[in-house]
Amino acid sequence: MTDSPSASSLIIGGAASSPRAPLPTLPPLALYIHIPWCVRKCPYCDFNSHTASPVLPEQEYVDALLADLDQDLHAVYGRQISSIFFGGGTPSLFSAEALGRLLKGVEQRIPFAHDIEITLEANPGTFEQEKFVAYRKLGINRLSIGIQSFQQQKLEALGRIHNGDEAVRAAGMARQAGFDNFNLDLMHGLPDQSLDDALSDLRQAIELKPTHISWYQLTLEPNTVFWNQPPVLPEDDTLWDIQEAGQALLAAHGYAQYEVSAYAQPGRPARHNLNYWSFGDFIGIGAGAHGKLSHPDGRIVRTWKTRLPKDYLNPAKSFQAGEKALSNDEMPFEFLMNALRLTAGVESHLYPERTGLPLESLAEHRREAEQSGLMQVEPSRLAATERGQLFLNDLLQKFLS
Repeated sequence: MTDSPSASSLIIGGAASSPRAPLPTLPPLALYIHIPWCVRKCPYCDFNSHTASPVLPEQEYVDALLADLDQDLHAVYGRQISSIFFGGGTPSLFSAEALGRLLKGVEQRIPFAHDIEITLEANPGTFEQEKFVAYRKLGINRLSIGIQSFQQQKLEALGRIHNGDEAVRAAGMARQAGFDNFNLDLMHGLPDQSLDDALSDLRQAIELKPTHISWYQLTLEPNTVFWNQPPVLPEDDTLWDIQEAGQALLAAHGYAQYEVSAYAQPGRPARHNLNYWSFGDFIGIGAGAHGKLSHPDGRIVRTWKTRLPKDYLNPAKSFQAGEKALSNDEMPFEFLMNALRLTAGVESHLYPERTGLPLESLAEHRREAEQSGLMQVEPSRLAATERGQLFLNDLLQKFLS
């Protein structure tokens, strides 16, 4: 997970007149740490990532991250962190020594839950694999390895710097290093990809026995090389065949789909992302990181940090680039655009608990969505139907005035 979505310009019908109550309890709190450097910018990537220089400013950046966190502490006093996610960029470019100093500094400032989940995004390259044992000793207990494909032609088309053999070895080395919980990131709908190509990648991933697979379709995003120089992607019929056959294959091997592009073995969904999708709180530190924090009086504030690393490291500049308190009008969309990504949705009572708004403020638009076959008719849950998951944007439009 990197930048959090924002819907600050969207207006939700019916919510403006609903009174906002103080939150009965604060949601779980997570920490997102953004490390913005990578060896080479991939042509499809729209995240806040920058090509690394030969020597990374590890010490300076860790100092900045801790100073950034210090400025957010007043908003989370007395709370503990349930999960930490190192995203990027490629966080595994940082040494274990630097990450260890950072984790120690974080724990000195905010208590860790006894069963905290700490995830590090890593690339399959040999350079990163050599650090896996050291990362595990730091208390990092989950890896997310960016495979994308095992096929050389597809990896080259995606601008990836590893090869298929390195991808296979990375999973084995993660397990040898003591990671019994790791994710493989895999893409489909790649340039000139056939159904057989996509299923071959998926079978190879399953054979490596990760606890979690993120399997998502390549999309062309603005401000990327692929957006300006589009590759030839599979036809819609092929994309649909890949999606159906891939989901069936994953299910047959015990990977349950719990979110639009997330599949996990029993008991192994990503806790950090579950918190995000259920409208939990998270501090965001690092260049371009986003955060969302709830306050007992009912205020919910989104923050975003300075994007460029050189500005983030400049003592004369502020870490925080902006913040916005969510209005009643914005709250339903902000909640639902996350919660409805979960295949099971969320329990209905979570909506008033996390937003301070009564469930009845959704009633009119919820009935319309149910009648359209996009939302399940289930009073105790807010959940999309299978059709609603496929047409999630259309479903969310039902909640706009």
